[in-house]
Amino acid sequence: ERGAGLTLACGSGACAVLVNASRRGLAARQATVLMDGGPLDIAWRETDGHVLMTGPAVTAFTGSVELEAYPS
Repeated sequence: ERGAGLTLACGSGACAVLVNASRRGLAARQATVLMDGGPLDIAWRETDGHVLMTGPAVTAFTGSVELEAYPS
C-alpha cells in the first residue's frame, strides 16, 4: 500500500489500534472499528494472542492479463 495515498480502510492499522487501546485499558479485546470503507470487527484473542479481523468483502476490480505480454 506504500505510495497508494489515502485509502478508505486499513485492516492492519485497525488491528494495531485495537491491540494498543486494549493494552492501555481504553478498549475491550473485541470491537468494531468504523472506517470510510466500512466496519471491521477486530478481536484480540486472549488464548493465543492472535488478532482476527472480519468484515465485508466486495469486488473492487476485475480485469484480465495477457500472458504473452510477460515472457518468462
